[in-house]
Amino acid sequence: MFVVIFRARIKAVDADYIETAALLRDLALRDYGCLEFKSVTEGAEEITLSYWPDLAAIKAWKGQAEHLLAQNRGQARWYESYRVEIAEISRAYEWSKAQR
Repeated sequence: MFVVIFRARIKAVDADYIETAALLRDLALRDYGCLEFKSVTEGAEEITLSYWPDLAAIKAWKGQAEHLLAQNRGQARWYESYRVEIAEISRAYEWSKAQR
């Protein structure tokens, strides 16, 4: 499993940004094999973690038409800067009271 870590410094958030983010999240999860998608914002900083089964799924998502348009709008309107990191998860574990 792989994780894509998207970190951005936000310049402006508008209704189009919110709508586009929701659309992309749904597309990634429904059509491109994304396993999980989490995003948090603190002030002008945004971090999104998306989990993928393999690099091929990430590559397919990177080239998706709506995603490419959103990248262009992000650079022009929404972001001061962003950084993308891709990492392979070699181990994962969790704990929950409900699992006892």
